[in-house]
Amino acid sequence: MSEERRALVTGATGYIGGRLVPRLLAAGFTVRVLVRNPDKLRDVPWAGDVEIVTGDLGDPASLATASADVDVFYYLVHSMGGKKKDFEQVEKESAENVASAAAAAGVKRIVYLGGLHPLTGDLSPHLRSRVEVGRILLESGVPTAALQAGVVIGSGSTSFEMIRHLTDVLPYMPAPKWVRNFIQPIAVRDVLYYLLKSADLPEDVNRTFDIGGPDRLRYGQMMNGYALEAGLKQRPIAALPVLTPWLASQWVNLVTPIPRSLAIPIIASLQFDCVTHEHDIRSYIPDPEGGLTPYRRAVRLALEKEKAGEIETSWQDAFVEGAASDPLPSDPDWAGHTVFTDIKQRTTKAPPAAVWRVVEGIGGQNGWYSFPLAWAARGLMDKVVGGVGLRRGRRSATRLNTGDALDFWRVEAIDRGSFLRLRAEMKVPGRAWLEMRVGATGDGGSVYDQRAVFFPRGLGGRLYWFAILPFHGAIFNGMANRITATALAAGAEA
Repeated sequence: MSEERRALVTGATGYIGGRLVPRLLAAGFTVRVLVRNPDKLRDVPWAGDVEIVTGDLGDPASLATASADVDVFYYLVHSMGGKKKDFEQVEKESAENVASAAAAAGVKRIVYLGGLHPLTGDLSPHLRSRVEVGRILLESGVPTAALQAGVVIGSGSTSFEMIRHLTDVLPYMPAPKWVRNFIQPIAVRDVLYYLLKSADLPEDVNRTFDIGGPDRLRYGQMMNGYALEAGLKQRPIAALPVLTPWLASQWVNLVTPIPRSLAIPIIASLQFDCVTHEHDIRSYIPDPEGGLTPYRRAVRLALEKEKAGEIETSWQDAFVEGAASDPLPSDPDWAGHTVFTDIKQRTTKAPPAAVWRVVEGIGGQNGWYSFPLAWAARGLMDKVVGGVGLRRGRRSATRLNTGDALDFWRVEAIDRGSFLRLRAEMKVPGRAWLEMRVGATGDGGSVYDQRAVFFPRGLGGRLYWFAILPFHGAIFNGMANRITATALAAGAEA
């Protein structure tokens, strides 16, 4: 393999792309990534080793820039939400833009990750869109390897998290009839192996390849396989024909951290058997050393990674449909706008480092340091209306990075040791942020500043703010008091 080969990765902030980039670098590729928001890569370990181009698949100009001098184009972007018409049209236009840009730039190969699907019959919009994207790329004139995978099992994957939470929460499972459908799961390590090796396919290869692990299981068997690896009793499962895909997605939304916008397309895809129809890829790419990973070993590896806090990427990093994505404007830009704030300040004898450890460890298992029932109720309300809820948690128990999901917040900015800004991704009639700042006092103690900011949308936004104002007084006061008290107690024990 030439050391000069350049790979372009789209979807580098996603679950698969974020894991593929360091493997490409280790294999000797020069890597370029195309991202909409470079700030999301600020704290990624490999960010300094890649070239970053700002843009997206809907912008032909940025695609042309990103595709220049590229040998291998990795297409790893796929929207999971949105209205059916808009969703499929946007996917189609993005694929056409990529096909044109890659052909014009003389890209030598496109590698696309799609989904396993039945060969006949009606497909869900999610699967139909993936098939259409693959068709467009295969007809682009650029040799394309369209890899078609089913359920991906790995620490932090959406499919694994759905299986895990359904099995953990429910001792008895009333389930849709699709639990009897056959699935061919594949370990994320094997997906990455095939993606990396696809760069070396012969120039005349332009086709789809089905990829899957060695096991064909019913979805119910996958749940109980997880139960055994997690040390749980196997779960009785009753397949109920009355649970439609829509009802099942609402159920998954409520009992797992997976938001409804992600649950709906996943469950719609599970209406079919998702198994490989061929394994021709073996003629071009040998199986990984030691063979493809069996399902239960993939589960075991995922559980070990989660227990050790070594999750490289997570479904939590996915864009949340309908959530605000614009950063907080600077204070001078607020002029002329209606903005509500809640500001709290506390001083403490705890050193700044102790206060910061509490701030950076907030959320997830540690909670929010005030009125846990109120926070839980707010999370449940969010889940009921299709939001991400409070159970999304955090990837690391001790460290936050820019772009990380944190319960129903997103880390928008972090200056480690002194400043954290979270952007709300719960369903609210407006845009909301929470800022926490830690500074030093002259006597070795700290000053802790906390600010909630809300830009209301219309009359509903204003009514919402005033309705929750009494709760804010209790919640945010308690939060500031408990954070500084916890830091002081931790400092005294140290």
